[in-house]
Amino acid sequence: MDTQERKKQESLTRRETMRVELESYSHNEQLARVVVAAYMTRLNPTVEETEDVKTAVSEAVTNAIIHGYGESGETLILRVSSFQDELQVEVEDHGVGIPDVEQARQPLYTTSTEGERSGMGFIFMETFMDQVEVRSAPGSGTLVIMKKRIGA
Repeated sequence: MDTQERKKQESLTRRETMRVELESYSHNEQLARVVVAAYMTRLNPTVEETEDVKTAVSEAVTNAIIHGYGESGETLILRVSSFQDELQVEVEDHGVGIPDVEQARQPLYTTSTEGERSGMGFIFMETFMDQVEVRSAPGSGTLVIMKKRIGA
């Protein structure tokens, strides 16, 4: 086994994590998408897998910015990790939190009073990822953990 193949095999047997802190402004949603897409290239994803993950990341980050902080510029944490063929993306805010997570996960539910939100963020996350977990409490912020097997 040559050196490059050995390094590839070693990377498949350990969890590698990247952490990025972003200010909660809408323009940083695109940055989050690009950062996650760049990170996941190590898993050799298909174009469709990459687009699925980017869509889910957009929804999670947008929810944190709009609903968690209200675009106040507070810190949003993006963690991306991989282990073997699984990609895990975490989006965490320390904003207002979600009073009823199950209700928030229902199609068309939104707390936005502006009428510009469709209430489909969690549905999109669940559609494009294999697993979505939401941990939240009022006043304590929200953690969204999304997982997707790449190449499965």
